[in-house]
Amino acid sequence: MDALDAKLLLLLTDAPRLGVLECARRLGVARGTVQARLDRLTEQGVLGGFPPEVDMAAIGYGLTAFAVIEIAQGSRVEVAAALAAIDQVCEAHATTGQGDLFVRMVARDHEDLQRVIDQVVGLPGVRRTNTSLALTTPIPPRVRPLLERIAYDETKSR
Repeated sequence: MDALDAKLLLLLTDAPRLGVLECARRLGVARGTVQARLDRLTEQGVLGGFPPEVDMAAIGYGLTAFAVIEIAQGSRVEVAAALAAIDQVCEAHATTGQGDLFVRMVARDHEDLQRVIDQVVGLPGVRRTNTSLALTTPIPPRVRPLLERIAYDETKSR
């Protein structure tokens, strides 16, 4: 990835609905250049798509919780598949340390969260969970600082 790739991704981060022609105009490059770079970034798995940013609270899921899950040895694939079948599990990461999986889930209210936790605890292979509620999100998910480092780091282009 070079500075132009990063600038293109920054542009699409700020305005994901921009077309290829407008991206080319704003970046001062040919339309074909933008299209070729988007194709390459997609092919390399750098760019996974343009999903909308959805405010979970605005769609009725105002509680966010994080669970550290300990699982039986050798059951990661099965537990991950079972977690993926629970609609309110938004993401899961295999981790080192105290637990085996770190899971983000959402709920409508505390009662709904208890139902989701009960589902998770009841999955075959799940040994134990430790759940914490998110109170606020002072730093939301972001890639901007990394893209800016690539786009504007003068030492890399030398």
